[in-house]
Amino acid sequence: MISSEPTARPEAAGPPLVLTSLRDRYAIEGEIGHGGMGRVFAARDLKLGRQVAIKVLPPGAHGEEELRRFEQEARAAGSLEHPNVLVVHDIGVLQGEPFIVSELLRGATLRERLRRRPMPSAKALDYAFQLAQGLRAAHDKGIVHRDLKPENLFVTHEGRLKILDFGIAKLSASDRPSENSTVEGAILGTVRYMAPEQVRGQRADHRSDIFACGSILYEMLAGRPAFAGGTDLETASGILNDEPPPSPVGPELERILRRCLEKDPADRFQSAADLALALSTLTSADRRPHPRWFLVGAAALAAAALILLPKRGSRSVERNSIAVLPFANLSSDKDNEYFSDGVTEELISALANVEGLHVVSRTSAFALKDGSLDVKAIGHRLDVATVLEGSVRREGNNLRISAQLVDTADGMHLWSRTYERELKNVFSLEDELARSIAQTLRAKLLPASAPLAPQTTSSVEAHDLYLKGRFVWNKRTEAAINQAIEYFQQAIEKDAGYALAYVGLADANSVLVQYSSRAPLEILPRARRAAQKAVEIGETLGEAHAALALTRIQDYDWPAAEAELRRAIGLKPEYASAHHWLALTLLYTGRLEEARAEIERAQQLDPTSLIIGTVACQVLSDSRQYDRAIERCRKTLELDPGFGVGRAELGMAYLEQGKYPEAAAEFEKLDPSWRLGERGYAYAKSGRTADARRVLVEMEARSKHEWITPVGRALIHIALGQKDAAFTLLNEACQQRDWKLAEVKVSAMYDSLRSDPRYTAVVKCVHLD
Repeated sequence: MISSEPTARPEAAGPPLVLTSLRDRYAIEGEIGHGGMGRVFAARDLKLGRQVAIKVLPPGAHGEEELRRFEQEARAAGSLEHPNVLVVHDIGVLQGEPFIVSELLRGATLRERLRRRPMPSAKALDYAFQLAQGLRAAHDKGIVHRDLKPENLFVTHEGRLKILDFGIAKLSASDRPSENSTVEGAILGTVRYMAPEQVRGQRADHRSDIFACGSILYEMLAGRPAFAGGTDLETASGILNDEPPPSPVGPELERILRRCLEKDPADRFQSAADLALALSTLTSADRRPHPRWFLVGAAALAAAALILLPKRGSRSVERNSIAVLPFANLSSDKDNEYFSDGVTEELISALANVEGLHVVSRTSAFALKDGSLDVKAIGHRLDVATVLEGSVRREGNNLRISAQLVDTADGMHLWSRTYERELKNVFSLEDELARSIAQTLRAKLLPASAPLAPQTTSSVEAHDLYLKGRFVWNKRTEAAINQAIEYFQQAIEKDAGYALAYVGLADANSVLVQYSSRAPLEILPRARRAAQKAVEIGETLGEAHAALALTRIQDYDWPAAEAELRRAIGLKPEYASAHHWLALTLLYTGRLEEARAEIERAQQLDPTSLIIGTVACQVLSDSRQYDRAIERCRKTLELDPGFGVGRAELGMAYLEQGKYPEAAAEFEKLDPSWRLGERGYAYAKSGRTADARRVLVEMEARSKHEWITPVGRALIHIALGQKDAAFTLLNEACQQRDWKLAEVKVSAMYDSLRSDPRYTAVVKCVHLD
């Protein structure tokens, strides 16, 4: 886990028995630490060739229930994949001794770095921000640390903070309380950093960790603990009744500290994401973004949007620039969130039609949905001059929308209005709202006869079903996509001339190909018909042409795909998805430089999009720029370490670079049933032939009752040197419209086949000759 200063172990203590059982997998290199919670050994993973740490807990100190809880919590901690949480590779119990295998860190604990001296505020903020990020990832999975303290926080030589010992603190009931020790029984945690509810023996939740985070930040800044009595009882009394002495910090940071240290959990920050976002507003104007400053999940994307883009001051802010924040759903029915989200999306789309007005993308706007930044901070980080915020209340057929336009420089309200309409007038209301904003900003408007928010249906019911479809489509699971398809079909039943509903139906079916166990030839005709109908009805809709282009890509009709995408971009220049799909089209056809330029444009338009960031990695990898590809993938995963598509593309970059063990390790982090072909390829190339054959057998068995990509199976045969079987499957893939075959011209995985005449035939089959 950690390696700081070597710690001599007691002479009487021999090597734990568990190490003998692990010697086939790990080469033990020496003991690097010990304490009440066990002993730590440095080791080398013989299979993957990486340095690891093995922590062995004391034998005989835990009963059956404690061991069960240990395994359960350690597995939960092991499920966390975040730069600020210790990476757990393996856990188990052997010879009666629980053990954990983790990454080996080089550096020192935060306690060692503190040494009772105040820390520079910039460094303290950096560490606190990283701590909040790691906690956000844990809390999102229902994991509460309960024992945060400087001893459980490790800072690497590179300055990255890591949270240690998730779930283990709860196991330490056998430890006896001494000064600043863990209280036994129902009270779990170290007294000095406990929240009041922990001191009382009450249930601890994620807000208890936030209290501890505040205590640690206070100590970093003041050089002394927030609460420290002569005994545990005196310390506990101070936590319950006293306020810490004022610390030498500015009022904004003092406010954050006080909120963390509120006695009542309800008065603290209600999430680690909220705390991280508050801390981010205090970073100095000359601080540069750093990869470790990325958050996770929905609120994390909010912070990422603020971090990735240039800070205000690094260039002049466009006067006519705006971020439309997600409108709050104030309806009594909370299920109406889809409607408030839909109104926001349609306003973003309408404002994008205003010439000379820069509108922040949908992804970046919705990343702020759960954030708590004020408009000044948003403007500073997003480089926008104005922010539109508001609320939607829908009760029956009555609609009330309140909106206000705020200047981000001084927080002044430029314009505000409340609209009350019948639901059937939502389209004209959106157009009126968009025009009022544009006029306030003195932007160049389209003629009054050309609505900014074109009404593509007169049916309120159809529009409502369309918004529901888009809402669930964005969840990107097979079940959600199928539900979205149902909503879009119902919308079309209400209005057969609703072009956007056909766009939604086409997009959902096109994307379903990548998530479903049904064959592409079963799904693609539906996507094709819907896209063609969308263009027929909505010739001037950029989204319709992009939807049709996506079906052309899956038909291997590259000239038609490019033509439709360029038409889409001409109609809607800021449509990031069209640029993203054009980049893929250019990549697959071998126009690598153009592909890189196009995906860069997509990223400029939508910098927090996980899928666009992943495609940027793919473009770089297929351009043989592997180091840049890996860096791009890692940055995307810092936004959301649980994003499986990004994880898979990182594995692909390693694989194409020839780093097969690293590739296998990334694929093994995915769902066991996903990306099996690439996983098997990595196994075969790294010498794990038996594992590769096992994966191939599994895929063949599954292919008898569900659609399994022929390309995936072909890849394993390629890695095993079985070209005949590989070409049989590649030809089958072409006939079945396997979407993975599109990379056959550019991916390094096919390099061993290029001199074979049969390869030329495959390339010709997908029209890439």
